[in-house]
Parts: sequence; C-alpha cells; structure tokens
Amino acid sequence: MRMVDLIEKKKHGLELNEEEIHDIIQGYVADKIPDYQMSAFMMAIYFQGMTEKETAILTNEMMHSGDTMDLSAIQGIKVDKHSTGGVGDKTSLAVGPMVAACGAPVAKMSGRGLGHTGGTLDKLESIPGLSVYLSEEDFIKQVNEIKLAIIGQTKKLDPADAKMYALRDVTGTVDSIPLIASSIMSKKLAAGADAILLDVKYGDGAFMKNVEDARKLAKTMIAIGDHLGRDTRATISNMNQPLGNAIGNSLEVKEAIATLKGEGPRDFTELCFEAGETMLLMTKMAATREEAHQKLEAVIQDGSALAVLAKMVEAQGGDASYIMHPEKFPKTKEVITVTSLESGYIEDLEALNLGLVSMKLGGGRAKMDDQIDHAVGLVLKKKVGDHVEAGEPLLDVHTNTGLSEELKADILSAYHIVDHEVAIPQLIEEILE
Repeated sequence: MRMVDLIEKKKHGLELNEEEIHDIIQGYVADKIPDYQMSAFMMAIYFQGMTEKETAILTNEMMHSGDTMDLSAIQGIKVDKHSTGGVGDKTSLAVGPMVAACGAPVAKMSGRGLGHTGGTLDKLESIPGLSVYLSEEDFIKQVNEIKLAIIGQTKKLDPADAKMYALRDVTGTVDSIPLIASSIMSKKLAAGADAILLDVKYGDGAFMKNVEDARKLAKTMIAIGDHLGRDTRATISNMNQPLGNAIGNSLEVKEAIATLKGEGPRDFTELCFEAGETMLLMTKMAATREEAHQKLEAVIQDGSALAVLAKMVEAQGGDASYIMHPEKFPKTKEVITVTSLESGYIEDLEALNLGLVSMKLGGGRAKMDDQIDHAVGLVLKKKVGDHVEAGEPLLDVHTNTGLSEELKADILSAYHIVDHEVAIPQLIEEILE
C-alpha cells in the first residue's frame, strides 16, 4: 500500500496492522519515505490516536530499526529506570547505587538535557574523566562486576526514534501520547533490560502538565511493556516545584552524594526510596515493600550505596575521589543570595522558571550543541509550605557570569507568597503496575 493510502487510513481513525506499520518505519529509516509524508502521518496520529495494539507494534518496529542490546550475559533480572524529565531530577544518581548495593543489576541508558530539564549524562560528566560511552561488552562486564552502569545511547540504537523525534519537534506533534510512549519505550526496550521503572512527572516543571495526562501516558507505556513481554511499572510524581534543593549539574551530583549518606532533602529521599523499593520488587530482591525499604536503609547506613557510586565512576574512567570528597567539585566565581521581598508562606514555586534560569546561567542547553557549565545553578533555601521573612534567603545562585536584574526578577516571580499557612504538597501521586 502507498504511504499516502496509509496516511488516509490513519486520518480516518482506522487501525493499522503490523505489516503496514513495519513498512512505514522501515521505509522512513531507509529514506524511502520523505519527511513531509511522515509529518502528515504523525499529525494523523496526533488527532486520531492509536490503539494499544498499534502503539505496541509501532514501538516494536522502532525498537528494531537499529541495534538492540543483548544483556542475557548479565546475571539476574536487569532493571532500568526512566524519568520523563523535571527540574532538579537527579534520582538515577542516587537510586541506581542504592538498588545495586542491594544486589540488583541496574543497566541504565540515559540521555542529555535540553531546555529546562537536566540530563543524567550531563550531571555525570561534571565528574572529571568520566566517560558515558562504553562498548556493549564493557557495559555487560561492569554490570556483572559492580551491579551498576549508566551510559549514553549509541546512534545505532533506535534510529527511527532519532529521526521521528527531530521531526516531531518542528511539526507540532511532540505532545501526542502514542508518539511519546513509543519514543520512550522503544529506547528502553532496545537497551535490553528485563524490567523498566518509569517515573512519569506532572506539573509546571514537567512535560505532562496535569496528573490525568501523566496517568494516561504511564498506562500507555505499561501496556506497551505488557504487549512486548517486559515488566513495566510507573511512579506518578509531582513536578510543580523542583525536586530536592539543587538545580544544576555538579550541584545535583553533590546532592545525590549527600542522599547516599542519608543527608538528602526530604522529598528527594522519599522518591529515591519509593523508586528503589519498586525496583527491588521487580528484580525479586525483596518480597515486600517493607523488606525493600529496610534493605535500602541498610545500604545507606553502612556506606555500601555510596561505595557503589564510587566504583561506577572509577570503572568509567572518572575520578572517584570526587564522590568521597564532593568539596573537590569546581566552585563558581560567585554565589549570590536572592532574598525575599515579603513575609509569608510559599504557596507555589514555579519549577519551569527556575529550570530556565539555571539554563540561562549556562547549566543547560537551548539547543543540543550548546556547551554546559557544570558548576553553575541554584540551591533552594525555601520551598512550598515554608515560612519566609522579608530579607530572608530564598536561594543561592552559583554563577560565573553574575546575575542580571532580568534573571533575578525571574527568580522572584517563581515564588508565590501568601499570608496563610500552606500544606506541603504530596510528591508521589500513585504507583502503577
């Protein structure tokens, strides 16, 4: 069937079969289907959606559009974790070592940050010498030996997604749940893990702006995992304010290290434990949440979780002394404190605005080839529910370029202060299995 006929079929809301979806993905990757026809096809999906079966087939075809990782040589049930992105989200840097220290193999492929959300790879690269690229053989060897590796995706993995994502970005088809779900899951499935935990975020600092859309996306991805034989579960969490206190690459690494010492922020620690418990259940390293929680507590208290992070850094060529002595991370020329203009309780804290401020300081990318300053960022002193007096610090700005009045105004506008007490928001909405 001609591509135009398949576009027409989807435009009218009809279900495509496996052969038709196969021909579309293979044809597009081989440059036999032009961008303008693929754009029309994805716009048809945007308006008509896809059935669970169609979305699973699409994901499978994207996953097999290039190389796939064979992790069968890794002992045990391999688990991967994916976050849909948020401000201050350094969860993988803490929960990966925690779960690995409990004996579960964590084989993780991560991405880079773009816009207001930070990427795990960028955070890791703030550690001198660390390489986020390993051969498949070295990746497998490392996970077998120390139970943890966090690496970047190779260009040969899931090339269909790379082409489709770039096209979605310029054709107004980014926010389509079947396309988002197939994009995320095709990469995760191609990376070869047996079990996948998804942290689907909603709110101001997240891609999904409300909990209903986050739940729909999570259920779509779980259904894909079920169709393709992978244990897939999801945590739905609130990103209406930054996660933890640190925003910015090396600042977030230091906060993850503090958390592995039992000294992390309350909300970030809570999310790490919830995610870690689920991952231990998925890998059969614990039978109940209570048992999983106790194991995670133990590896923090005895220092073995922190030791695993240091071993991973060393195995990937990084200077592990930075993990044991985080004061070695380079400091910025200035640390500027922004103080409150009024007294009251913080009712709202716009994660998106603060993420953009960190990006503009040099801590993120407006486009993929931008260079990152790993040292810059923000450290929050006050969050939602906290009381603040006029003149009291709201946050510290770590900067090598000063702080313009415009950025200072952006920071102050992110804080919404009222004259009555405010409840601390619930971080984790639900866990879906």
